[in-house]
Amino acid sequence: MPAKTKTAKSRKRGKGRASKRGVNQDLVKSLAHELRAEILAILNERMASPNELAKELGEGLSQVSYHVKVLKDYKVITLVKTEPRRGAVEHYYRATSRAYLTDRDWHELPESVRVGMSADLFQAVVDDVVAAMEEGTFDDREDRHLSWTPLMLDAQAWASMQKLLDDTLKQALKLNAEAGKRLAKSKEQPISASVSMIGYEVPDSAARKLPKRKAKASGKAKAKGKSKAKARK
Repeated sequence: MPAKTKTAKSRKRGKGRASKRGVNQDLVKSLAHELRAEILAILNERMASPNELAKELGEGLSQVSYHVKVLKDYKVITLVKTEPRRGAVEHYYRATSRAYLTDRDWHELPESVRVGMSADLFQAVVDDVVAAMEEGTFDDREDRHLSWTPLMLDAQAWASMQKLLDDTLKQALKLNAEAGKRLAKSKEQPISASVSMIGYEVPDSAARKLPKRKAKASGKAKAKGKSKAKARK
């Protein structure tokens, strides 16, 4: 049943926890507006005030403040500190937990919000990679992983692949938590890392072009190898 058709009584009973279907209704409702989704994405990364958020997002302060209040009411963000600013008090917030959406949660969101969130997340991945390239950290470690693998799947394989990606994310988060505990006890310098996983359907036209693009890339790699061999001689 869509969240908007639930009765006031059932909304009150379900507030603060997942419904019987396993859907995190508070998280879904908090993300049911594009601006709130953008705000929560920022507050998952760092602490910020409505004033800072308004400037970063190019939105009016009153509008941002309203949506920050909604997020706070849904308990997906929390007030972490206050600071005096020119006769007023600036409030700083951070997400209470990592915004993790299950398949059911994702299905509950309006299509416009899903599309916007996908675009924003992909842009964040691109920005992250560009920053790593520019700073020279992307290829610093020889054991870093980089792959692009076109596939041809049936429905069963698609479902299995999505589960594999989901399980890998959970394992990565577990490793992050374990590393955090060890780092708290040691003097080891933490490694700032990023893991991006994308499993998506491509249009048939793109799939038909893949062999041609792959052949070109292989040709370039071979040509490079030959020129290097010549240079060594």
